[in-house]
Amino acid sequence: MKFRGIYLAVICCFMLAACGNKAQTASGNQVHKPSLDVKWKVEGTTFAIDVETDMHISPEHYGQGRKTGEGHIHMYLDDNDKIGVTESHYEFPNVPSGDHILKVSLHNNDHTPYDVTKTIKFKIP
Repeated sequence: MKFRGIYLAVICCFMLAACGNKAQTASGNQVHKPSLDVKWKVEGTTFAIDVETDMHISPEHYGQGRKTGEGHIHMYLDDNDKIGVTESHYEFPNVPSGDHILKVSLHNNDHTPYDVTKTIKFKIP
């Protein structure tokens, strides 16, 4: 019995270590959650963003069926309408003076979220 407990503990440790950057779907399948980092700068009234991710940004499959590790970016500036972005660099020209919030999120080709987001607060002088 003692060995059975040790065996189960070792198996549980391996299972937890394997989880890494994965999420489970309702069916129990594991799905890769892509990484997301956002670099940004303000130049006058232009707000420029560079998105770094291990997800393949796929303009050719935008709005189509899911494909593992592939998709596009949604951006919301100050809770305005969604902007679908299919490149890693994007610029918002003529942003009004003041404080602003940008939400960046990664999505599958079919627009379902990967549940990976970043929120950036910035100011235009």
